[in-house]
Amino acid sequence: MKTIRSILICLTGLFLSLTLTGQNTSDSSAEKIIDLIIKQTGSPIIPKTVDVIKAGNPQTRVTGIVTTMFATMDVLKKAVEMNCNLIIAHEPLFYNHLDETKQFANDPIYLEKKKYIDDNKLVIWRFHDYIHRLKPDAIDHGMAKKLGWESFSPDKEYNMFIIPETTLRELLVELKRVFPKNAFNVVGNPDMKLSKVAFSAGAPGSTLHIRLLEDPSVDVVLAGEVPQWETYEYARDAVSQNRKKAIVFLGHVTSEEPGMEYCAEWLKGFIKDLPVSFVASGPSYWTY
Repeated sequence: MKTIRSILICLTGLFLSLTLTGQNTSDSSAEKIIDLIIKQTGSPIIPKTVDVIKAGNPQTRVTGIVTTMFATMDVLKKAVEMNCNLIIAHEPLFYNHLDETKQFANDPIYLEKKKYIDDNKLVIWRFHDYIHRLKPDAIDHGMAKKLGWESFSPDKEYNMFIIPETTLRELLVELKRVFPKNAFNVVGNPDMKLSKVAFSAGAPGSTLHIRLLEDPSVDVVLAGEVPQWETYEYARDAVSQNRKKAIVFLGHVTSEEPGMEYCAEWLKGFIKDLPVSFVASGPSYWTY
């Protein structure tokens, strides 16, 4: 009886261990791994989500995973070098939000990229809506980690920070240290003292940016991007009126890519038997 009881205890312990450390994914299809990832976000199913497989066979056995901001040609080639065939990208694969490709039917750029994906049996999955549903938002959390500001977020939502008092100029020096290849578009007095920072990743629109700038508890907004004739001009008028306000546009890629770097770390928490790596796509353009 003791022997049977001991075996049962060991089996129970093994089951709990597997439950805590992650499921066996070493022989799983892309579709199964994607389903697991969505389940781990804790989000209800999102209707009409863009988080679908954009290219490749869902039944492909996964050999490794790469997370990235954009599945660029360079990222795809790096993934192949690493023997990783599931690429998880935050943004579209084919140059528009819904990855509609009818207009590219005879386009050589699209055709070459599609051929490379097919020839190398890659699977590209967009992870946009669900990653923002993580608690806290994984894109915001990734930026907080990148900046080293996790302890400066009182509510641990990682979109509002109270940092040691500095100036806008000194903040830009720190941002340049963290993102040395990046250029920033700035509206504000460089000598303005600040400590209260709001973060707004991606392109949520000028309505959100302006609401943050209106907030008396916000000195400066770190934003992704917006049409130049919107938030830029609102902020410029605010500065001209001698209001203590500033906004720094990091660019869309820079504002969200740290979140996809964090995504790889998050995935490793429950995918234990496949290599998971982050590959930076980097800024889309260079500045002169």
